[in-house]
Amino acid sequence: MNDIYKEVISMNKLRIGSVGLGRLGYEHAFNMAKLIPDCELVALCDIAEDHLKAVAKELDVPNVYTDFEEMCKNPDIDAITIVSPSALHPEQIRIAMDYGKHVFYEKPLGSTIEACKTAESAVEEHPDLIFMLGFMRRFDPSYLDAKARIDRGEIGRIILVRSYTQDPISTIEGTLKFAPHSGGQFLDMCVHDIDLVRWFSGAQPERVWGIGGCFEFEEYRQWNDGDNVSIMLQCDDETMAFMFAGRAAAHGSNVETEIIGTRGALRIAAVPSPNLLEIFDEYGVRKECYQDFVSRWHQAYINEIEEFCRCILDKRHPEVTVYDGTATSRIAYRCKESFEIGEMLKIDWKN
Repeated sequence: MNDIYKEVISMNKLRIGSVGLGRLGYEHAFNMAKLIPDCELVALCDIAEDHLKAVAKELDVPNVYTDFEEMCKNPDIDAITIVSPSALHPEQIRIAMDYGKHVFYEKPLGSTIEACKTAESAVEEHPDLIFMLGFMRRFDPSYLDAKARIDRGEIGRIILVRSYTQDPISTIEGTLKFAPHSGGQFLDMCVHDIDLVRWFSGAQPERVWGIGGCFEFEEYRQWNDGDNVSIMLQCDDETMAFMFAGRAAAHGSNVETEIIGTRGALRIAAVPSPNLLEIFDEYGVRKECYQDFVSRWHQAYINEIEEFCRCILDKRHPEVTVYDGTATSRIAYRCKESFEIGEMLKIDWKN
């Protein structure tokens, strides 16, 4: 590892391979190839060979693979970004780290708690390697500002965190295709909101109640899921949270968060608008909204990969850890269980 660090530091640029070229995988690939100066995208991996070759040509990436382990064997790669289907994450984390690669991965950590524990073991076996998970809201400028104000005590003690996460109905076709292996609303969508509660408050969720239903897309019933769900949550320090996750927002991609404290409140993205433009026309006065999650979190995605690179180059571990991934997954699964049986449940952190 010392040799790897010496080579990386001497070059002052990380050589990265990335697996997965869906919407988010392409976003990361583009950012690494074009917008992040600390890294060089040297390899791409995906099972869709034609798409893989087209993206590699577009982004001028020299190496392509349809086999993940073969990519990890490449000695000229320093780090791997994992943006593949969730069920593959723990095994791909293990493979990459066993080949001496630093790893950045997108949530969730695993499709089961057992899988999350497998990922934890892989990280623990390689303490000299950097591992970072992609809770991108922690790297969004507005959320970073809110966190700093909370830490300075500007709003006093947190009483309630309220969070909305809605996907646009315009993307429902792709969302439905993804649904069978997404892990469900609580794991796929709510983990970001759950992570924010833990991050803002520093407390651990203790009781959860998950509710919801199929209000427009009955298909979700076959996966024991809902197209719109909510969570009531209380932490061990009495901090409360309410979360809503929906798949059919008519107006666009909508993520809104409010943190209510004893001395004030902070609200992020009350109107999901990409800029300050107001339109005056025959419909009245209005603002246009983000139409997909990639546009909303574009800068946060850049920031998190930049932080990953800097952690490797500076030889320091990131604030967000593999254990944050397991914790949010455990909470999300408990919410899903609550939704399924219709009862408020406690979370047992001892087992």
